[in-house]
Amino acid sequence: MSHTVQAASDVLADRLAPPAPLAFPATAMWIGEAPDEAAAAASLRARQRVVVGVMRGAGAPSAEMVAACDLIIAAEEGHPSSVAAADPAAEANRVLAAIGRSPKAATALADVLRATESASVIDALHVESLAYSALLAGSEFHAWLEGRGTRTAVIPDRAPVRVERSGEELHVTFDHAERRNAYSAAMRDGLVDALSLAEADDTIACIVLAGEGPSFCAGGDLAEFGTNSDGAQSHLLRTRSGAAAPLHRLTARVEAIVHGACIGAGIELPAFAATVRVRGEATFRLPEVQMGLIPGAGGTVSVPRRIGRHRTYWLAVTGAAIDAATALRWGLADAVEPA
Repeated sequence: MSHTVQAASDVLADRLAPPAPLAFPATAMWIGEAPDEAAAAASLRARQRVVVGVMRGAGAPSAEMVAACDLIIAAEEGHPSSVAAADPAAEANRVLAAIGRSPKAATALADVLRATESASVIDALHVESLAYSALLAGSEFHAWLEGRGTRTAVIPDRAPVRVERSGEELHVTFDHAERRNAYSAAMRDGLVDALSLAEADDTIACIVLAGEGPSFCAGGDLAEFGTNSDGAQSHLLRTRSGAAAPLHRLTARVEAIVHGACIGAGIELPAFAATVRVRGEATFRLPEVQMGLIPGAGGTVSVPRRIGRHRTYWLAVTGAAIDAATALRWGLADAVEPA
């Protein structure tokens, strides 16, 4: 699908068109060029469109445009709300194409990021989970499930989370390297148990979260996706038994040491930590929108509180990988160290 970046005047000319709730949900428009762009963006937001702002230059977008846009693409990286691209129009087209592949998930993601931007972390986690549960019942996720085919869950022959105490430090290590530390229900429960121990023991000054093997965590265990058909129960499990809330409560004491593939939960959870250290090479991805979902392990809360909702939207809707240097520059990581 090919799209055109619109001028503000064209957007305004379309503002009286009758709403079409199930039509393509996004519009890309040039910003930083016309005095009527704020009014154009406001008209798009009034129609609940996903707004992609595109800048030819490297100037800072106005506060009004930052507020109005869900994503800003610029020729050069300079503003903390923008993503740099050598050809901003081509990148906007790529983003719109990605939205077109999963329009319901992409729209829900924009709505959640906006709704939770100023909310408390716990309230934001509830909003994320409710949207995630709705998408689990949606056609986009079920199409992804059919395309994935049947997978058999692998039951580890040992506890998937290793917990060791060393003085005032509690070392919590994902230990299912054969599966690249896929974030399974068993791994979630092991992590929550370790965090509960830390919450109950004030003598633990630091919780060090790490992973064995070639990757810190390659995301959710795909064999478990779609196995719980009760959306209400899934929501209660995520909000009452998930790791995001205790990680948030323990933030000041958590240090995450990540490496290799950090996908989905593999960056959503570490992003809650006070310090994220990258050891050696690492890549970071949020692939859930391509599956008809949104990040569901707390990523719509933890990641934007580090890099902002605009860059979070780009990362999630495109499914693109960023390297350690970009993660450090954006604030997703706090330090990059040799392996």
